[in-house]
Amino acid sequence: MKGLRISALAVALALSLSVAGAYAEDEVTGSASVGAFSKYIFRGYELSARSFVVQPSISVSYKGFSASLWSNIDSNVNPTQTVTNANYLSSQGKKDLNETDLTLNYTYAIDKLSLTGGYIYYGTDYTAETDEVFITIAYDTLLKPTLSVYRDINEYGGTYFNFSIAHSMPLYKEITLDLGASAGYFAGSNNYWKTYEASTGAYTGKKYQTFHDGMVKAGLTIPIAKNVLLQPIAQYWFPLSGKAKKSINGNSYNPNGKLDDTFVTGINLTFNF
Repeated sequence: MKGLRISALAVALALSLSVAGAYAEDEVTGSASVGAFSKYIFRGYELSARSFVVQPSISVSYKGFSASLWSNIDSNVNPTQTVTNANYLSSQGKKDLNETDLTLNYTYAIDKLSLTGGYIYYGTDYTAETDEVFITIAYDTLLKPTLSVYRDINEYGGTYFNFSIAHSMPLYKEITLDLGASAGYFAGSNNYWKTYEASTGAYTGKKYQTFHDGMVKAGLTIPIAKNVLLQPIAQYWFPLSGKAKKSINGNSYNPNGKLDDTFVTGINLTFNF
């Protein structure tokens, strides 16, 4: 199967916790959360279809170091453009815990600037396991600009760049309105990423390299008890270029599957400790 996996939500959670941990000199901090979403989207790729997903996670931070575990449970396994593995799809129509990711990272903070480096192991049922290393630069100011670079060091050699912004504003009492947006660029570097050519009827073209995925989101953060937050959210994902959504003779130009406009809704419950 031609697939990438890992959750953007998992990485975002791990990074946010690591930044918080960097400022707590001798305290162990962390969180446990569970989310339910209408779809599982990673970097614009749809990794679930005609089902909902449940995504539990836990993260712990100490003196700038952070470790997190994140999983995805699909309520009803179905094929997508990215998920086509025949062995995995033998479970079609069934519920399946199909992914567990481990993220380890360290954050160094200088005033409002934070630098994070880390490693991610991606374990899935639906494609080969792989590993990434990443670095993130974030600045704690208006819109909180963040640049992250991820490099696959195992199965799917390539580099993914993501730039994001976010802003929260008071809405009512302690409830906030949370807005955000991101844009991604991907450059494949091994033969897995050769693109589809009509002349050969196969993936023999140049390696996939383009502005890839965009996302805008809006949500609420609602404190419901001490250290407990409820966060409904809506996301809109879309391809950033013609190459990202391109098909040739019914085949995706991108060997990993083309991107479509996709709307996702969900809710997350988080306990901070």
